[in-house]
Amino acid sequence: MHNSMLYPMLVMIGLTVVIGGLAVKARFASVREGRMDGKFYKLMQGGAVDERVAVTTRSFDNQFQVPMLFYVAATLHIVMQAETTLALGLAWLFVASRIMHACIHLTYNHVLHRLAAFEVGVVAVLALWIHLLVRSL
Repeated sequence: MHNSMLYPMLVMIGLTVVIGGLAVKARFASVREGRMDGKFYKLMQGGAVDERVAVTTRSFDNQFQVPMLFYVAATLHIVMQAETTLALGLAWLFVASRIMHACIHLTYNHVLHRLAAFEVGVVAVLALWIHLLVRSL
């Protein structure tokens, strides 16, 4: 199972790249379709923000918050040779929760559904850190 934590991390990176692409696409569309002035993007201020731009940008930003805790925990599991079936399961649970969170956010955006997916991810990453602590004792 050596370096198997690498695979969930790669999927998370893929998710981040896809969401980043959607955010860029939304920005270009907002200007092309006249919903926003292209000058807005120089300083990210100076007018109302198109809803699709706001959602995709926020979703992209979300990939640099709790997921950072995941990347560090997963990397430490590899470096400290602390990978177990449990840790790998928690890593995949985290990734699944982030995919679900992003899908909800980028489609129908029901706040309680999004919160539930978010909380599953937080619990999974917290469990990864506890697992790492227990394995290091």
